[in-house]
Amino acid sequence: MIVRLLSSVLLAWILGFAWFAILLPQPLGALQTDAVVVPTGGPLRIDRGLEALRNEWADRMLISGVDRDVRPAELSAQYPGSTQLFDCCVDLGFRAYDTRSNGIETARWAEQRKVTSVRLVTTDWHMRRAEYELQRALPDSIAIYTDAVASKPSLMTLWREYNKLVVRWLAGLFGV
Repeated sequence: MIVRLLSSVLLAWILGFAWFAILLPQPLGALQTDAVVVPTGGPLRIDRGLEALRNEWADRMLISGVDRDVRPAELSAQYPGSTQLFDCCVDLGFRAYDTRSNGIETARWAEQRKVTSVRLVTTDWHMRRAEYELQRALPDSIAIYTDAVASKPSLMTLWREYNKLVVRWLAGLFGV
C-alpha cells in the first residue's frame, strides 16, 4: 500500500514536470491592460515590457526587484530610444529581492495606482511561479495576463524551477 502511494506521488510529480517543461507559457500579443509588471532577473524582460508600452498595450510599467544602487537614468540608458518612456511611464521597485517579494511589491504598487489589470512579463520558464506569487499577493479584483518571453531553458533550469513551484505551492497550502 505504501509503495503504491509513493509510486502514485512519483508518477504525478513526473507527469507534472513533463507538463511544465513541454507546455511553457507563450507571449500574450496585443491585449490592453492597465499596467505592465516586469520582475528583474532575465534577459529581454524589460525589452518586452517597453514594447508593450510603445504599442500602447498598457499605460504604466513597474520594474520590480531593481537593485538599490541602480539609478533610473542609468537603467534607461541601457535601452536606447526609451528615455521618454522611462520618464513618463516606468516606475522602479527597489524592495523586492525574490519572486515572492516581487508579488508583494507589485500588489502595493497596483493598489496605489488603482490598477485593475496587469500584464506580467517574465521568462517562459519562470512565468508559472511568478504568476502564482502575484495571484497570492493581488486582490481578486485585479486581472493578471501572462506575457512570456520565449527562451531556450536547459533541462536543469526547468528542473529547478519546477521544484521551486511545487515547493511554493505546497507551502501555500499551509498558508506560508
